[in-house]
Amino acid sequence: MFPLFNIKRFDSRSMRHRASVALMALLTCLSGVASGPPQQASDEYTISVQVGLVVLPVTVTGRQGHTVSNLNQGSFMVLDDGRPQKITVFDREDVPAAVGLVVDDSGSMAPKQNEVVAAAAAFAKSSNPQDQMFIVYFNDTVFLGLQGGSPFTSDTSQLMRSLTDITARGKTALYDGIAVALEHLSRSSLNHKALIVVSDGGDNSSRHSLRQVLALAERSSATIYTVGLFDASEADQNPGVLRRLARVTGGKAYLPQSVAEVENVSRQIAGDIRHQYTLGYIPEHTAGQGYHSVRVVVRAPGYGRLRVRTRSGYLAAPESAAKTALREAPPSGGGGDSR
Repeated sequence: MFPLFNIKRFDSRSMRHRASVALMALLTCLSGVASGPPQQASDEYTISVQVGLVVLPVTVTGRQGHTVSNLNQGSFMVLDDGRPQKITVFDREDVPAAVGLVVDDSGSMAPKQNEVVAAAAAFAKSSNPQDQMFIVYFNDTVFLGLQGGSPFTSDTSQLMRSLTDITARGKTALYDGIAVALEHLSRSSLNHKALIVVSDGGDNSSRHSLRQVLALAERSSATIYTVGLFDASEADQNPGVLRRLARVTGGKAYLPQSVAEVENVSRQIAGDIRHQYTLGYIPEHTAGQGYHSVRVVVRAPGYGRLRVRTRSGYLAAPESAAKTALREAPPSGGGGDSR
């Protein structure tokens, strides 16, 4: 439950064909970025209950930006506040992921639906039947996209039934939408977590501040990818916010200029999720609460110069404190939505 927001589940049956097909295609791909036959769920895909476990999504690229996905654990060193750590969780396979699609449904998105359609088509290339998917829409308020009360789904048909037309109306509660999506991701037991935020970066309706959302992101293990869709006539758009959200979580901000670029960006994000490493460790020092910087070093002879992308750090706090930012903000939006 999300008692701090005016969140409603989509139950409209009037769907615009193009938007429905587009979002269906997008979520079909995002429901997994690994190919191959279904696998039985196993403990290797979950985090055991370990106090203080820090989970890092790590992307390694080589020359010309191509992904390097076949390194072993011995190639990695994790530095927490400059101190080497013992890696206790290591995944490099195409493991299931919990992925949330966070879509701007405000009036500023009205002229950009073609780009959303293009992104959807590019994402529809691959899937993993064990991924845990959900949808968050936001305009004046925040909406969960799955029908029937399901927190997550791996069922393509359920995703299709849950999609509704994008009405593109109202103001923009971007920060509230991301806050809800991050809290929802925390309900998944999967190590691998990501959000894909499709927006122009503007916010004129949230009860959360950017500072609060960044704090939530730093406490989360999620990677945030942002896709900026802009219109020169919109005064509230803010690409800097999209860059910052991606940077602090080890994700990447994409600012495509054309439909063709949107399609390419979509494929890049799908590939990034598919080929990420997941590293986990329990900090060997007891520095207590507060911000801790993180650096991952890769040494792999024969690969040439490698680039590493991961989150810049994390915010350590007790579970009760991790929810403070949510409690600080009054309810978002008002009632009376017709959907």
